Amino acid sequence: MIITGDDSEYIAFVKARLRDQFLMTDLGPLRYFLGIEVSSTSDGFYISQEKYIQDLLALVALGDERTVETPMELNVKLQSTDGDLLSDPTRYRHLVGILVYLVVTRPDISYPVHILSQFVSAPTTVHYSHLLRVLRYLRGTITCRLFFPRSSSLQLQCYSDATWASDPSDSRSLSAYCVFLGGSLIAWKTKKQTAVSRSSVELSCVLWPC
Repeated sequence: MIITGDDSEYIAFVKARLRDQFLMTDLGPLRYFLGIEVSSTSDGFYISQEKYIQDLLALVALGDERTVETPMELNVKLQSTDGDLLSDPTRYRHLVGILVYLVVTRPDISYPVHILSQFVSAPTTVHYSHLLRVLRYLRGTITCRLFFPRSSSLQLQCYSDATWASDPSDSRSLSAYCVFLGGSLIAWKTKKQTAVSRSSVELSCVLWPC
C-alpha cells in the first residue's frame, strides 16, 4: 500500500489508524514497488524499472552485447504471414507480457510493444527477431527514467500522432498520444483504431472528436 500526500501529520494519523486495525509494517519512504523504482531528490522524483529490465535481460540471455538506437526499424509493417511459426510460442507470449508492464515507465517502447502484442496468438520467427530488437534497445537505454519535478506549472499539454492506414492486414491506423501536466508526463497510449479511416481528415476526427 502506498500512502502519499503533502500533509505529513495526516499521513501519520492514517498509518496509526491502519495499525490499529491491521497487522502491518511501515517500510518508510517509497523506494521500490511492484518492480518500479522511485528515487527522490531536491528537484523532484525519478521513476524507473531498471532492475526489472536487468532481470528481463538475464532471463532472455541474448548471448551478445549488441545494442540498437531505436526499438523498431522505420516503416516496418509486420504481418501474420511473415516468417515461420514458432514451434513453442510460450516464450514469445511471456516476453511480450513483461514488456507490456514495462510500458508503465517506458513510453518510448509503447508503439513496438503494441505492434508485437498483436501476434501473440501465432508468433513467427520474424516477430521474435523484432522482439529481440526491443530488448537490445532496452539494454542500451536501461538507465532512462521518468522525471516528475517538485515545482511545475499546472498547464495541460497533449500531443498525438497516427500512422494512417498502416496495418497491412486490415488497413487500420495506429494512433498514439501523450499528456503532460507542466513538465511531467502523466499519460500515454498507443492503440489501433476501431474503424478504417478513408482520409486524413477522418483520422484526425478519431484522434480528437470533431
